[in-house]
Amino acid sequence: MKARHKVLSILFVTWIISGIDRMAISVAIPYIAADYQLTPMQSGILMSAFFAGYSLSQIPGGMLADRFGVRKVATLAMLWWSAFTAITGVAANFMQMLVVRFLFGLGEGVYPACAFKTIATWFPRQERATANAIMLASNPLGVAISPLIVVAIMSVWGWKAVFFLLFIPGVLFAAVFWKLVADRPSEARNITAAELTEIGQEELPGPGERKAGILEAVKEPNIIRYFLILFSFNITFWGFTTWMPTYLVQSRGFSMMQMGIVVSLPFFAGTVGSVLGGWISDRYFSNRRRLAIVATQIPSAFFLYMTFTASSPQMLIISQTLAGFFLASFFTAFWALPMNTVPKKLMGVTSGFINMAGQIAAFISPLMLGFLVEAMGGDFNMTFLLLIVSLLISAMIALTLPGGPRPRSASQADG
Repeated sequence: MKARHKVLSILFVTWIISGIDRMAISVAIPYIAADYQLTPMQSGILMSAFFAGYSLSQIPGGMLADRFGVRKVATLAMLWWSAFTAITGVAANFMQMLVVRFLFGLGEGVYPACAFKTIATWFPRQERATANAIMLASNPLGVAISPLIVVAIMSVWGWKAVFFLLFIPGVLFAAVFWKLVADRPSEARNITAAELTEIGQEELPGPGERKAGILEAVKEPNIIRYFLILFSFNITFWGFTTWMPTYLVQSRGFSMMQMGIVVSLPFFAGTVGSVLGGWISDRYFSNRRRLAIVATQIPSAFFLYMTFTASSPQMLIISQTLAGFFLASFFTAFWALPMNTVPKKLMGVTSGFINMAGQIAAFISPLMLGFLVEAMGGDFNMTFLLLIVSLLISAMIALTLPGGPRPRSASQADG
């Protein structure tokens, strides 16, 4: 196995762990709410607290990765978020949990820019979209596995035990990342000269060179549109992800075990969709990637509508599973654009800036849905309308992107 493929495997597993940790509270929230007597709005605030911290640390995470290297920054981020995952189980009331979830989000928010920068650094440009697609497929897989793990633990030991036990894999894999992932290929052990040639010139600033800043990143063509596309899309994605367990339990009458299985299905499907999204984007849409993005968004909107209007549990399960497939395929289709247009030296801070948009939306979305559910007396009509409209807005912005790839200057070429 080539060294860069080993690095990709580590990124894949690490993102699975982060997905499991992040999703755990969405699965446990109906039972946390019952214990602490939370209103729908308070449940939404609790789920949003993670994304408040997560969004705030996106750009700092990218800047830290650019300045100190992904090895140190990502390892510390994993240790941080794993510790606060465990502390979630110690929180004794709503306010304590709110603070803990915010701090948990600060740690996880540092990681995505590290991961995107690692892909940009370790893979030649022609392989990045596919490598990124494989890496991002781990995100829905982690979210898919999480309900099964969380429900299994809750059914025996209760919801607090979930957060204690999730501490273990995070700490173990922080040690693996520290030992096996180098900041740049030339610093790695057991990499061949031939593979270094395949990867190409590294285009990373040396110790005495100026580091890329946020202003330089924002000036990159289309970055603001990328920001807005991801913002609008994530209103839908995280509304679907955080509130679907509550919807199934409270509006559709699913038991805990039924909910755990049914909530997992869209994200298992999404794992397949993530890989296919990147592969199809590279193979058929390399010069018109905006169409690949829109081709994931329109079916997502349709199947969300079918989920809400489904008259039988079977139709609901089929519709939400297909919605999850297309929602997850968006991410790899979308991230193929910055991966192929942003220079390596800017990838940390730029990916942090773009991803911050999605996490601001992820913070807002559970709050908005919690407000709507409470205002409508437990009815989810307006929540599904919001999810569908946000998707369509994202698709309209995507259609304004240029049809072909941006020409790269000689100074930006990275092999």
